[in-house]
Amino acid sequence: VQLQASGGGLVQAGGSLRLSCAASGHIFSSYLMGWFRQAPGKEREFVAAIRWRGGNTYYADSVKGRFTISRDSARNTVYLQMNSAKPEDTAVYYCAGRGSYNIDYRPQSYEYWGQGTQVTVSS
Repeated sequence: VQLQASGGGLVQAGGSLRLSCAASGHIFSSYLMGWFRQAPGKEREFVAAIRWRGGNTYYADSVKGRFTISRDSARNTVYLQMNSAKPEDTAVYYCAGRGSYNIDYRPQSYEYWGQGTQVTVSS
């Protein structure tokens, strides 16, 4: 599975942005797709994840209520809708895939990675 992230850019605090992650190759129903982010000087951290089958969603506390992860099975695409953006959301955002149904918040548990897309939130 190859992942291609897009949609990053510059947004003002309080604004919205939608990230997309297009997958080439077959995403099995057992997969878990996620978004991570990494700010300069910080470790990569979990943002959100969704089970390909069933659509169960999981969020980091820092984005709960502001971000929404979704998928379009027909398009093999995962989205991250970012609302009420904050300057602390500034980071490179990566989409990732895990060949297991179980939720895991550690980046090392994900086998597939996109190239990252920069999100900058200005205050």
